[in-house]
Amino acid sequence: MTMQGNSVEIWHRPSCSNSRGALELLREAGIEPVIVDYIASPPDKARLRQAIADAGLTVREAIRSKEAEYAARGLADPTLSDDALLDAMVAAPILINRPFVFTPKGVRLCRPPETVLELLD
Repeated sequence: MTMQGNSVEIWHRPSCSNSRGALELLREAGIEPVIVDYIASPPDKARLRQAIADAGLTVREAIRSKEAEYAARGLADPTLSDDALLDAMVAAPILINRPFVFTPKGVRLCRPPETVLELLD
C-alpha cells in the first residue's frame, strides 16, 4: 500500500539530526510528507496535547529539557502541571521535542529517526 504524501506530516527542525534522519527515511520510502516548521508555526495547545497523547508519551517526555529555555522557565519543577508545561511549549516551541511524525498508522516522536519505520507499511 502506498501512502499519499499529504497523509504524512513531520514537525521538522532542519538543524536537528534526528529530524533530518526521519525525513530522509520517509523520502527513501517514497513518501514526501507535509513538512511543518513547528518553530515558525507552532501547534496550538490542543493539537500539541493530542500529538503527545497519540505518541504514547507524557508531556514531560515530549519536552526538550536540555534547552536553555527549559531552565530559564523553571520547568524542572516537578509540581508543574501538564497544562503549565504545554503552555510553555506553545509559547517557546523550541521546547517541543522533535521530530513528531503523523501517519495513518499513528504518531511517534522519532528519536531515534528509525522509529519512523514503525509508522510505515
